[in-house]
Amino acid sequence: MTVKISDVIVPEVFNPYVIQRTMELSAIFQSGIAQRTQEFDRLASQAAKTVNMPFWGDLTGEDEVLSDTGALTPGKIQANQDEAVILRRGRAWGANDLAANLAGDDPMRAIADLVAAYWARRYQAALVSTLQGVFASSSMSALVHDISGQTGEAAAISAKTTVDAAQRLGDAKAQLTAIVMHSATEAALAKQDLIEYVRPSTGSIEVPTFLGKRVIVDDGVPFDSGTGTYTTYLFGPGAVAYGEGNPVGFVPTETDRDTLAGEDYLINRRTFILHPRGVRFTSAQVAGVSPSNTELATADNWSRVYEPKSIRIVKFVHKLA
Repeated sequence: MTVKISDVIVPEVFNPYVIQRTMELSAIFQSGIAQRTQEFDRLASQAAKTVNMPFWGDLTGEDEVLSDTGALTPGKIQANQDEAVILRRGRAWGANDLAANLAGDDPMRAIADLVAAYWARRYQAALVSTLQGVFASSSMSALVHDISGQTGEAAAISAKTTVDAAQRLGDAKAQLTAIVMHSATEAALAKQDLIEYVRPSTGSIEVPTFLGKRVIVDDGVPFDSGTGTYTTYLFGPGAVAYGEGNPVGFVPTETDRDTLAGEDYLINRRTFILHPRGVRFTSAQVAGVSPSNTELATADNWSRVYEPKSIRIVKFVHKLA
């Protein structure tokens, strides 16, 4: 009697475990860049391609001197709308890809850990594509610090030039707590002894930091080998809203079997939101029900609706020392 995936996968246990492990394994969640809320879980469960999020703009205008001969002039509060896209993704695996793990003490945990690690990587890839599209939008130009056109040290990432990049947020720069960079960028900073390692109070593994910011290394961030230009992103906590959806009729996990071929299958689906707060998804160029990573990286699909200081993300374009 052979052990089949359907013998060890219990969807009611498997699905929550995979989601939780995805968050534990992903640096974007551990760093606080992406934060999950019940509200975004609810929004991600909507029967829609995108979800609208109205908000009130800040109060503006000068105050007035009180007078006993005239009345104050009433101002207005402006309404605006953010909009997030619901991402719908799935992946199927054959039993041969997972067979080695069926011999473990807890085969469901072994399989779930593999699936969670896969989704942690895919979520990070979706976020990197999103950032490419967001900052390709002309509405985000105020939050781009590009020194790649300079020469020598003036074009290179360093403690000094990174402080200049953070200054794009002005007096809100203290919000920036994490930084996503290419592995070559991290290596260049490490050679300068600018990467420090700290051990979180709740963990046993040391994490890299730069200028007190949690470092996330991802070779998916933009890199131009021809010009030697790299892109690094600085983040504040909660800059990206995250929600896991469970729409009506949604089947997140299924098992199947081809009895003639003796092949066992595991199908996993995710419906989720990874939305940079304050940058509206316009759906200008989306061919299907949900955007691909290529469409997430398209400038026309994004438009800033928050004030720049409220976005909590800065793009830093530079070279290496």
